[in-house]
Amino acid sequence: MNEPFDGSFSGFSGDAPTATLVPDRVTRSQRRPNRQPRYHVILWDSDDHTFDYVEGMLRELFGYIDEECCKIANSVDEDGRATVLTTTKEHAELKRDQIHAYGKDRRETSEGSMWSTIEPEE
Repeated sequence: MNEPFDGSFSGFSGDAPTATLVPDRVTRSQRRPNRQPRYHVILWDSDDHTFDYVEGMLRELFGYIDEECCKIANSVDEDGRATVLTTTKEHAELKRDQIHAYGKDRRETSEGSMWSTIEPEE
């Protein structure tokens, strides 16, 4: 019949060397963060939309202050496009969709919202 274990080992002397395994520790600076890929939300130029429309949309959808709105609106007008946000893919898709759903400008020539796309960050 098996006897209960009393915590001692027979046949081993107390002076026997023991091996201790120490795991390699990785410091925080050695770890690579798991970042989601980033995407740019691109706003494209349109002659059907006024600066007021663009600036209002940027304030409402992105929370930009007046100076930022003016800078982005000028960039869209001069360069034909501007990056309005860089974020995760899901958030970029949401912001693109919000731009598309924002509605048309008050101008008679405006047929709808501005155009926006997303592009992966390089």
